[in-house]
Amino acid sequence: MYLGQCLCGTINLKISGAISDIIHCHCSLCRKNSGLAFATNGFINTADFEITSGEDFLITFAFKPGRSRHFCSKCGSPVFSSNEQDPTRLRLRLGIVDSDIIERPSSHNFVTSKANWEDLKVNLLEYDSFEPNRQ
Repeated sequence: MYLGQCLCGTINLKISGAISDIIHCHCSLCRKNSGLAFATNGFINTADFEITSGEDFLITFAFKPGRSRHFCSKCGSPVFSSNEQDPTRLRLRLGIVDSDIIERPSSHNFVTSKANWEDLKVNLLEYDSFEPNRQ
């Protein structure tokens, strides 16, 4: 079981099943929607998904016919995406999950449209907090 919540904590969710088909997506739509170099997405079964509180604050943006993004109206956090062609599954941005995720990403997708400043092969310094010059 996985638990998660939006940034402001208004929308809380529970996933009672596995997360499948996890990928890092570099397409321009995922980059624009997340504001990041890539989005990490996974699929869950609709039957395994429950919004435990804050459902009244969930709003929807239909960016293509039959495809909708659902997010928190207070903080803007993406909660899930739905596709009318496959109502049995939802796509989840994994950053909303607070629990440790057992499953792992299998690939980087749409790398030909990745941000020009993103280098998938570079080794960067790692810190437990902010970098030293940013106290």
